[in-house]
Amino acid sequence: MLAEVSSNRILKLMGNRFEFTVISDTQESGAKAIDTAIAEVQRIEELLSTFKDTSQTNYINKNAGIKPVQVDEEVIHLIQRSLKISELTQGAFDITYGSIDKSLWNFDVNMTSLPSCETALQSVSLINYQNVLVDLDHSTVMLKHAGMRIGFGGIGKGYAADRAMFVLKNAGIKSGIVNAAGDLITWGTQLNGAPWTIGIAAPDQCTRPFSSINISNTAIATSGNYEKYATINGKRYSHTIDPKTGLPVSGIKSVSILGPSAELADAMATPVVVMGVRVGLDMINQLKQVACIIIDDFDRMYTSKNINVKR
Repeated sequence: MLAEVSSNRILKLMGNRFEFTVISDTQESGAKAIDTAIAEVQRIEELLSTFKDTSQTNYINKNAGIKPVQVDEEVIHLIQRSLKISELTQGAFDITYGSIDKSLWNFDVNMTSLPSCETALQSVSLINYQNVLVDLDHSTVMLKHAGMRIGFGGIGKGYAADRAMFVLKNAGIKSGIVNAAGDLITWGTQLNGAPWTIGIAAPDQCTRPFSSINISNTAIATSGNYEKYATINGKRYSHTIDPKTGLPVSGIKSVSILGPSAELADAMATPVVVMGVRVGLDMINQLKQVACIIIDDFDRMYTSKNINVKR
């Protein structure tokens, strides 16, 4: 029997760094399988990207407040799952965030004050997942008000990672990792038979892990403000905006969610940042097969009940 080999490829997809690692019988079969996974991610990017004029997402946005538009069943189902997560998180996750006025936010050293509460509220006035009207029978979606925009920035990379894993498994890959810019899914084991080990980045040094977790057949996604934030009057504000207030959130440096799919882990990470430590943990503790690690602004670590972190 031939010894198995590991193949790896890194490239930019969906505007992000994707890394594919597979264990296969030969380098050739591994490379071929990765090609199919890349093609799948590119297909999803064509469907969902707001940067592509021809995407179905942009088709929906262009017709906001005008008429329902027919889209692929795949897009309808992703929107439906997104709306369910909005309900679960009481609007802390919302795909209609696309309408937010980005000119208010410039998270760098030049940002020295927050906009007024009134201005901030105005900037999120069109964000409301309940105004996404889905007609399953006719496979149509309509955004109720002109100016509304949807975007899959909070769930799309995770969905793409899950789909990439699906096609890799179909290509006969029994073990691997798809890492979509920190939203990753693992299956099987490493070459030596050990489970995959994932490092959780230290909040202030994102290249150095502060802890590690053995995971296989599990997904993990991290949302953090250690790379993009503003410090105003000594207080640190995340680049994550609360869709209810229009203001940036504070209190949490990073959230890592573990779950059965990269899509779910991706979608749950940002809402926990918005909800805060206590409410976020309370929600995660009520979900089956989902776990969470939170680092607050004072570098204190909190975990959900069902997780064991090695430090």
